[in-house]
Amino acid sequence: MKKTIVITGGSDGLGKTLAESLSKENNVIILATNEDKLKLVANDNSCKYKVCDVSDYTEVEKTITEIITENNKIDVLVNNAGLWIQEELDTNDSDRIKSVIEVNLLGTINVSKAVIPSMKENKDGLIININSQAGINHKAERVVYNASKWGVTGFSKSLQDEIAKYGIRVTDVLPGMMKTDMFNKMNITKNMANGLDTKEVARLIQFIIDTPSDVMIPEVGIKNINN
Repeated sequence: MKKTIVITGGSDGLGKTLAESLSKENNVIILATNEDKLKLVANDNSCKYKVCDVSDYTEVEKTITEIITENNKIDVLVNNAGLWIQEELDTNDSDRIKSVIEVNLLGTINVSKAVIPSMKENKDGLIININSQAGINHKAERVVYNASKWGVTGFSKSLQDEIAKYGIRVTDVLPGMMKTDMFNKMNITKNMANGLDTKEVARLIQFIIDTPSDVMIPEVGIKNINN
């Protein structure tokens, strides 16, 4: 059955791959801040898009309300928007620190908060949080990124306990390094030979979406065998 699926960070990387794979049989709406990129992905995959900054709750609430009005409901939310930061803490740019926390953690919280009332009414729904192996591990020069992702881990686990009684499931997905432009955007050169192909992660997301509504997958990790 066709589902209405909202994907944040849908203009590139894993979000773009998810739009490509999920829009074939579903009603997909992708969110991001770059309208030019969103248009390209939407046009290539016959899906819809909305320009939305997930770190701004007023903007998120307005966008989610529009989507529900236009599509009656949201069956699946994929919280995928994310930013990267590294180097030792005292050399990190303070504005970048704020952006990473606001997108990676607050953005996940904001969009989840906005979709939950509708899911409660329908007594059904699935929230998939694209986290990271950094959400369960720790590493020098990753303190801010790890903090944001550990926050997503705690948020996901607590939210599972909170909304299961309403028939809403939450899955925390923890990928290893993926072959995306995340590092290039920060002018960081990294060997991606052992990175995951985003298509493999998309296959996992499809499996989670296809799981019966009375079955919840609390968390699942995926990474290249050599990483």
